[in-house]
Amino acid sequence: MRPAWLAFLLLVASGSAAAVDRVVSLAPSLSEIVVELGSTDLLVGVLDAGERPAELKSLPSVGRYGQLDMERLVSLKPDLLLLWPDSVGPAQREQLKRLNIPTYVAEPHSLEQLTAQIEAIAVQLGRPERGTVLATDLRQRLAELRQRYRRDQPLRGFYQIWDRPLYTVGGGQIISDALDVCGVRNVFADLTVPAPQVSVEAVLLRNPEVILAGDQVQLDAWKAWPQVDAVVRKQLLLVTDKGLERPSGQMIEATAELCHLIQPDR
Repeated sequence: MRPAWLAFLLLVASGSAAAVDRVVSLAPSLSEIVVELGSTDLLVGVLDAGERPAELKSLPSVGRYGQLDMERLVSLKPDLLLLWPDSVGPAQREQLKRLNIPTYVAEPHSLEQLTAQIEAIAVQLGRPERGTVLATDLRQRLAELRQRYRRDQPLRGFYQIWDRPLYTVGGGQIISDALDVCGVRNVFADLTVPAPQVSVEAVLLRNPEVILAGDQVQLDAWKAWPQVDAVVRKQLLLVTDKGLERPSGQMIEATAELCHLIQPDR
């Protein structure tokens, strides 16, 4: 039986969806989901942030992350917008509301919510069967990872986003759930802000057994505190796969890479 929140998402999606021909994606992760659903033909514009997938190279741009070109968007005459709230500033989100263009808002806080939203987006695109197939495969893979990397006593983990100032992920951020899949408890899971700023002293107090970051220099800086368990255990781990930063279907395999990095013996 589907959980109540999944049933609700699909009900809302199926009740509001109509045939669409012109879709504008306002986040790279949502553009990637459309590609994964084999529905690139419906896209008429995308918001840029980093390198595009090859399938989207020729599509018109409607601006960059946080800087939406409203005039360009309107000129494309979309009949559906796919929106990640943080990709557009508050003032422009209000402008979008006044345009009365049907909008699907996606902001998953867990990998389970991500697979449900992929399924719901497929309904919005008028291709529900593709969403069912993809979501089923992703759920099976996710269940396999949870079983393989589960620990009776999770490791204490600190995921570093940046160092000056020091930022991490809170408990409601989807990367925190990816850590959980890998048998790691985010030491800042009690913080509800998606990307809270923390102090070095707070990290030392919570004494993580694993520290993860996307920059080797930032990781090496922790060696200045040899009392930290992660330093003692030599668990200062470099995350090279940027897929964790894009909540689309590929994030499940990015999570698998993360799990292998943390627990290669599994």
